[in-house]
Parts: sequence; C-alpha cells; structure tokens
Amino acid sequence: MSDQPTDLRETVRQRYATAALKVTEGGSAACCDSTCCGPEPVEVDDNFGSTLYAAADRDTLPAEALAASLGCGNPTAVAELRLGERVLDMGSGGGIDVLLSARRVGPTGKAYGLDMTEEMLALALANARKAGAANVEFLKGTIEAVPLPAATIDVVISNCVINLSVDKPAVFAEAFRVLRPGGRIGVTDVVAEDTLTPAQRGERGDHVGCIAGALSFAEYREGLEAAGFTDVEITATHAVADGMHSAIVRAVKPTV
Repeated sequence: MSDQPTDLRETVRQRYATAALKVTEGGSAACCDSTCCGPEPVEVDDNFGSTLYAAADRDTLPAEALAASLGCGNPTAVAELRLGERVLDMGSGGGIDVLLSARRVGPTGKAYGLDMTEEMLALALANARKAGAANVEFLKGTIEAVPLPAATIDVVISNCVINLSVDKPAVFAEAFRVLRPGGRIGVTDVVAEDTLTPAQRGERGDHVGCIAGALSFAEYREGLEAAGFTDVEITATHAVADGMHSAIVRAVKPTV
C-alpha cells in the first residue's frame, strides 16, 4: 500500500530538484547573439515567481536567484525585517528571500535558509557567493523538523511552501519553537476560501502546484493558534485559482 505523505514529499522534492537543475543548466548553456541570456525562469505565471518582487529588489540579486523563484509573494516585505534580527526562511529554494533578508538585517543580523533539496541548496549557496552575502547560512532539513535550537530566531518567513507540507501542525509547532518570545512569523502562502472542501481544492490544481494542499483561511488561523501564536492576521492579495488566493499571513509568539 502506498504511503501517501511520503509519496507527496518525494514528488515535491523531485519537482524542486528539477527546477534547480533547470536554472543551473540554463545559466551555463543559453546564449544568443554572443550575449548570455541567463537562466530561464522556472515560473512564468504572473501569480508566481520573481515578478512579485519590486524592481529595486530584483536588480540587486543574481539572475539565478530570480529564475529559481517559485513563490506567490514577497515575505521579506511582509515580515518588516529590522537590523540585527535573525531570520529563518522555511523552504528557501534558490535563496532569493534569504539574500533579501540578509541585506535587510545587516551585518549584525543573520539569515538562515532551510531546504530539503540538495540541488536547491547547491544553487542557493552559489547565489550567496555571487551576491557576496556573508551573513547567511543554508541548512538541509525539513520544515517539519527544523535543525535549530529553540528560541533562537526573531522572524520566521516562508514563501508558498507551507501549503506543500504533509504535516502542517508540525510546521506551525516548529516555527513557534524556534522563535524567541515576542518573535513573529510573516509568510506568503496559498489559502483557500472557507467554502471549498479539500476535494474541491484538488480539482483546482495538484499538490505540487501549491493548490491541493492549501489550508482554508479558517484552518490556517486555527493551526497557528493551536501552535500557540496570537495576533493572527491573514490577508488575501491576489487570486491564483478559483476560490484560491495568495495571502499574507502574520502572527506573534507571546512573550509569556
């Protein structure tokens, strides 16, 4: 009998490994009119990818980091990062949000990227070197079991990754655990309208496409509150499918 959660996780891993290789190989092979065209973006849909970032941010990043962007928003803007903070990006992919976070928190801060895909980690490390980012560290692991001590992070960010998890309560619990008291979570994710059943979400797109695994607005709020978060805010930003939205999600870990 198939182990569905394991199968889904492996499908997600393969999709992102393929995306990383596409960027890496495209960056080294594609040239036209004697001028390198650079890597081909993995996402070309207006609802996903690097076009959701401000031009000022895009202009400061390696082309490979932009090409590997698969998110549905810009969590570095959502989280309102400050100088000296320690940031964790859950599901960091090619490193776009880690590099932007590192710039915002400055040399006294630090940005961690966590990813389970070797190919994405290799791409992210290469992008960090190209960007000259010294205050970053990439970790291999899953967002359901973060390899960091408790109460060591000021801000947890994530960009359209939590919907891919097969154990979202564990993700919320881990985000809560690694945050210091008073720390906050600021993510972008795909969220379903409360009227849609899980089956109806699946009809609108598959799990690896960030649709079938999405929580509803109510489920997202309940999941964060069950983990201990307060001041939960979920705001839709743009539609990604019928009844499905990219949303900004914010919450706080209480100080006591």
